[in-house]
Amino acid sequence: MLDIGFLELMLIGIVALLVLGPERLPKAARTTGLWIGKIKRTVSGMQREISAQLEAEELRQKLNEQQKKLDDSLKKAKQDVESITESPEPSGQTTKRQQATEQRVANASARLDDALKTVREEEDAPATKTADHHKDSNPQ
Repeated sequence: MLDIGFLELMLIGIVALLVLGPERLPKAARTTGLWIGKIKRTVSGMQREISAQLEAEELRQKLNEQQKKLDDSLKKAKQDVESITESPEPSGQTTKRQQATEQRVANASARLDDALKTVREEEDAPATKTADHHKDSNPQ
């Protein structure tokens, strides 16, 4: 915090001894120590709160990003399904058309499954990270 060497501390002690006298110096030193301890605890508490808020904001941003990714994937899957249902089938090309339709449905389903899997994995990862952080910060 402050870069105070031994000579500076000795000089402060001598001046305090001369100003306060030997009777009041121990009480003044004790009071000063208590105040410094309170200040350090307050600053430490503020730093913990700020870091917790930053971590929470980071998690919110990650969740919003994942929500957007999931929405995009669902929108693509919905468009694929709608395009499949809207396309009319001529009677002569039924098997080729049916195979192409099944392939598009399989692709849409795979994309949807991948999106859901990604979201679930990333939901589990922050929860695990938070649990590990709490476990590390509370040794019992």
